[in-house]
Amino acid sequence: MSGGLYERVLAAAGGDLPPARPPRPSASVALWRRRDGELEVYWIRRGRTLQFMGGWHAFPGGALERDDVERTLTGVAHHPRPGTVTAPSPEVTDPADADLAAGIVACALRELEEEVGVRLEAYRLTFAGRWLTPAFGALRFDNRFFLAEWRPEDGEPRPLPPESEDGGWIRPAAALAEVDAGRAIAAPPVAHVLRVLAEEGPEGSPRRLLDTSEANLGPLRRIEFRAGVLVFPLAAATLPPATHTNTYLVGGGEAILVDPGSPFAGENERLLAALEAAERRLGRRVREIWLTHHHPDHIGGVATLRRELGVPVAAHPATAERLAPLGIPIDRRLVDGERLRLAGEPEIELIVHHTPGHARGHLAFEIDRGEPSAARDLIGGDLVAAAGTIVIDPPEGDMDDYLATLERLAARPWRTLLPAHGAPVIDVAGKLAEYIAHRLEREGQVLAAWQAGLRSPAEFLPAVYPEVPPPARPLAERQVVAHLERLRRQGRIAG
Repeated sequence: MSGGLYERVLAAAGGDLPPARPPRPSASVALWRRRDGELEVYWIRRGRTLQFMGGWHAFPGGALERDDVERTLTGVAHHPRPGTVTAPSPEVTDPADADLAAGIVACALRELEEEVGVRLEAYRLTFAGRWLTPAFGALRFDNRFFLAEWRPEDGEPRPLPPESEDGGWIRPAAALAEVDAGRAIAAPPVAHVLRVLAEEGPEGSPRRLLDTSEANLGPLRRIEFRAGVLVFPLAAATLPPATHTNTYLVGGGEAILVDPGSPFAGENERLLAALEAAERRLGRRVREIWLTHHHPDHIGGVATLRRELGVPVAAHPATAERLAPLGIPIDRRLVDGERLRLAGEPEIELIVHHTPGHARGHLAFEIDRGEPSAARDLIGGDLVAAAGTIVIDPPEGDMDDYLATLERLAARPWRTLLPAHGAPVIDVAGKLAEYIAHRLEREGQVLAAWQAGLRSPAEFLPAVYPEVPPPARPLAERQVVAHLERLRRQGRIAG
């Protein structure tokens, strides 16, 4: 692919599937009780400053620590199927360790006490399933869930910062309603546990909780953080720390497929099987493919999906211009402000936003379900990343355009930003403000270095990007160039 350094780096990364990072063992406990005959569970809202799932609703839990393995326990946790090893995801059917691996039960008990102040003994726990977190980023967990009946003598659970900032007892069906309405965000396994408990109660549910196949769409997990928006993280030729690009299926009936970015045949086969399952089970049928922009990690599977699904591809005119030499036709041009109504449940209207900066033809897609604007979600492409950074590589990338885009989006409220790389961002205002402040801070450093007499982009790196490892320095130089061009246009430097 012709273009800037960033595009050449991405194109060169597309030869092999990225190596899978080993997940870290972890454990969570769903406390339950019956109050006036009604089943309730205790859930928390995780601290917003936490790196993993900050601000999300979950059950108390966390990662295995070394001391957990050495801790002596009283009693043994119950397993509904002793001797079995539960598959944590469709992609891992033969995990290396057992469900009740060394330290896992101790981890669950420790986290329960640290996060909500409840101390239990091991025999009170019942194993309730095993889930591998999606491949959104560098941090993945092989999490074991447990159920435990709460008793008044255990003491009332209470959220203990910084791990948890809020919590309370709630009926499982009511918790699901909060998630479905978008007033809370929870990971798929939490929603699955809530659903099974609401339908079967804790006494009869553990065996169903162990079989998580009902939460799959063919070979992929059903991940639906917001109603009508499925996300499929697929291995792609992208920049570390990201290893995957999120492909979105938007719509409750008629649906738009956004950014099928994997170049790997196996990943696209899995995606096609998941889309077939989504149509068969959920009635969601792809009518068109939309692209946020032209970079390799966003269009790697376009030709395959276009051919196999028999649907047109739509993108910004500048994206069409960049893809034409690659033999990837764009059937329809998307323009700023365009709206498309998708029939289904929920009914969704997609609104196109032209968001240049990372690329001239970059687009973002607003999801309108008829709610107030503050409750709307935005598929953001490479506007921001949940982890890592966004590269601005001139001339395709433009720092003036990028900052103007961020400021324009920051001027209105959003409920969730769904990025191309990483998990959903729920503090959208905070993330946009962070990105703007970061770029302006870098700009100040570039200006100071220029005033100190530096001229070659490589000379700026020790002062502006001292933390960047050698392999990433060429891309860091392109960021310096982008800032220098902006400073020249502003008349703040000469030359």
